Amino acid sequence: MKSLRRPYSEQRTTDLGGGVWSVPVPIPANPLGYTLVYAIESPSGPVLVDAGWNHPDAWLALRDGLASAGMDIREVRGVVVTHFHPDHAGLAGQVRQESGAWIAMHEADAALIRNMHDLEEGVQRDLRAGMLRRAGAGAVEVEEVTAHRQRPPALPDRTLHDGDLIDLPGRKLRTVWTPGHTPGHVCLHLEDADRLFTGDHVLPSITPHIGIYPYDRTDTDPLGDFLASLEKVAELGMLEALPAHEWIFQDTAARARVIGTHHEEKLTQLAALLAEAGEPLTIWEIAARMTWNRPWEDLPSMLRGMAAGEAAAHLRTLEARGAIRRSEGSEPVRFAVHS
Repeated sequence: MKSLRRPYSEQRTTDLGGGVWSVPVPIPANPLGYTLVYAIESPSGPVLVDAGWNHPDAWLALRDGLASAGMDIREVRGVVVTHFHPDHAGLAGQVRQESGAWIAMHEADAALIRNMHDLEEGVQRDLRAGMLRRAGAGAVEVEEVTAHRQRPPALPDRTLHDGDLIDLPGRKLRTVWTPGHTPGHVCLHLEDADRLFTGDHVLPSITPHIGIYPYDRTDTDPLGDFLASLEKVAELGMLEALPAHEWIFQDTAARARVIGTHHEEKLTQLAALLAEAGEPLTIWEIAARMTWNRPWEDLPSMLRGMAAGEAAAHLRTLEARGAIRRSEGSEPVRFAVHS
């Protein structure tokens, strides 16, 4: 696919028609560059889809971007957060403080945020360190990855469920629960305009990170959830996609099926990698042998941690399908094909 991505410096607040605007909000020091925050007009004030990264530059971009569209940030009615990640939820609390707006989020991600607020920093660090050790990471990598901690976003006022209508007077905006990228990721179907705000679920040229945390969980299957969510979105038909990154595109269903095929191919490659290994491998060893956008040796520690999370998610799906098995009672945990 030919890239249509433009740097943040070339982005502008855009009238998309039908009472919908896009406002680019920068993500400092991140290759994604920006989050596209959407503002939907209503007689009682605009409702935002996502809010952007919690940073002074991002706040000014959001405030001034809305102003250029004729909207006052102090009149925002509500913020619907597609998922809890900081480039989406980070500024929601400041918008609420400024305007009194409600914040809405799916109940599964709201539960994660409550957990983040409740756990002390030292406890969180110890949990991450244990996860990394069970995956086979070395002592230096454990230290480097656990050194990073992000401040949790604001707790929502309202929790969403699949099929809920958003409090948006005069419009029909429906919650479509699409777990995978996070447990509570949602897309939002603007049914009166055949548009779908896709968050990070369906993006035009890249695929979202699908990881499992802790890496060795057996009670969930995020990639399996994601693949089912792609089918769910595809069944909505040829809607215009308004994603949180890159650019707006047509035919969400077609792109969702391409992404699903990509992950199925990755699962096939991973099963072949394990078969060729001839012995059980740790999650860290498997991640190091997989193909990423740059060599494993060149990945910073944080990206290695994310790569391991993605490897673990694919392993979990293969395990759930009965294609591979994990070693029982061993640490670090290891995986192999069925003999």
